[in-house]
Amino acid sequence: MIPFDDQELLKPVEMSINKVRPILLRDGGDITLIKIQDGKVYVRLEGACRGCPSSTQTLKFGIERALKDDIHPDIELVSVQ
Repeated sequence: MIPFDDQELLKPVEMSINKVRPILLRDGGDITLIKIQDGKVYVRLEGACRGCPSSTQTLKFGIERALKDDIHPDIELVSVQ
């Protein structure tokens, strides 16, 4: 259980995503934060990242790992198409 409410998570999540964003931009992609609900972070990959075969690994081992390291180990990332 994450000891923060969704509103408290907004700023830290944005900061964590912004740390990873330059890597996505360099490859012609981006990421959009859709919402935070019940400790789950909903995002959508954009541009070249949207249909990339490596997008699942980018989400799991790049973005979700950054969120877990920066904020809380129980935080979850959900990809929205």
